[in-house]
Amino acid sequence: MKSVPKLFVRLTFLLCWIAAAASQGQEVRRAIPVDPSIAETPAPVLGQEASAPLPTVTPPSHLPAVGPASVNDTARFLAGLPVAQDSPLLPLEQTAVWQQHATFFDQAWSKLAARQFAGIRDWEVNYLPDATQSLPVVFYMFSGPDFLYANQFFPNASTYILAGTEPIGPLPDVLRFATPALDPVLQNLEKSLNNVLSFSFFITKDMKSDLQQQELQGTLPIFYVFLARAGKVITDISFITLEKSGEPRPAAPNDKRKGITSGVRVTFTSTPDTSPQTLYYFTTDLSNDGIRSEPGFLKFCARQGTGVSLLKSSSYLMFENGFSTVRGFLLDQSKAIVQDDSGIPIAAFDQSKWFLRFFGSYAGPIDLFKQYFQPQLQGLYEQSNPAPIRFGIGYRWSPRESTLIVATRKGSGLAPLPAEPGVPEKANGRD
Repeated sequence: MKSVPKLFVRLTFLLCWIAAAASQGQEVRRAIPVDPSIAETPAPVLGQEASAPLPTVTPPSHLPAVGPASVNDTARFLAGLPVAQDSPLLPLEQTAVWQQHATFFDQAWSKLAARQFAGIRDWEVNYLPDATQSLPVVFYMFSGPDFLYANQFFPNASTYILAGTEPIGPLPDVLRFATPALDPVLQNLEKSLNNVLSFSFFITKDMKSDLQQQELQGTLPIFYVFLARAGKVITDISFITLEKSGEPRPAAPNDKRKGITSGVRVTFTSTPDTSPQTLYYFTTDLSNDGIRSEPGFLKFCARQGTGVSLLKSSSYLMFENGFSTVRGFLLDQSKAIVQDDSGIPIAAFDQSKWFLRFFGSYAGPIDLFKQYFQPQLQGLYEQSNPAPIRFGIGYRWSPRESTLIVATRKGSGLAPLPAEPGVPEKANGRD
């Protein structure tokens, strides 16, 4: 043993510890194959905007170390952004493999910002300015690891709660798969993000395969990329479980008790002067049966109080009776819901309680979900002359075919602007 370098011994021990603690998720959501021919425009070419280096933050003492590299440096490295000058990842940053990876993400984000983010920002300024203000909590059910759009629509929320069936995985350890294995690992990460960068959503069947790769497992590497590219500094990350009561507890390795819900809590800041924000992600089945089996998740959400909700590319699951519990929760706990047509069916909104506004166009579901066509929604679009949008959302990712609906609870205190500036709303029978 004395002939083995101490660093190698320490990394080997940590690898074994992390592998033992890795969470395993159960895939229960339906796969979402996508036919690009449904859209009028070809799939965009990937690309991205460059960001200035952010200061590194040393993880708190209770945080399991990712080798000798900080969690924030690991996130920046995976996102193709420069790490701190004293980071052990700095030598890997000089390799041709990482330089190519950084170029990929720089180009991808630059095009994504021009194609999607600028349009979302302009839309919110004109039609939902309260979305950019400080909010207590954002609920994003059926999200998978899509912090990207939660942050774009609601950038200043104190807490984000995301949920999907995709597994969390262990803390990524870049130094464990350093060159020559680095190239295929980074390429697989790019592949994992291809669909959300191109179409604005993940394809479940592809993600199930992508997130089971040996080197970067689960949703954490994707959260790392989205947080780093959004300019966030990760200050803390902890694995947790929810008891049936909804009480969060530190996760115990190999906890196999029935009824508990696996999760991760990430704390981050946008700038040194801003308050910390918290991202929760839980691996859970949101069907009625799944919620009965693991009741702690919705109980935990209810403790956060009334919030706003985002629903996007959610498989029309809440059109079915088997998902009535989560649908009812969102209608009860949200003061505003931003969604495409695959979220909550329009007939479920009580018009005595909700203002509904419509943007983009309604071409109906893609063929895979054609049974969920909503004649009532089609009529509302024909009556309301909705304003166009300059970004794609949902399965019909072309802006010319995308459907965007904003439901605002009456008396909630939100002050949404009309769907067309200067023109009173007439949809839903109101003046």
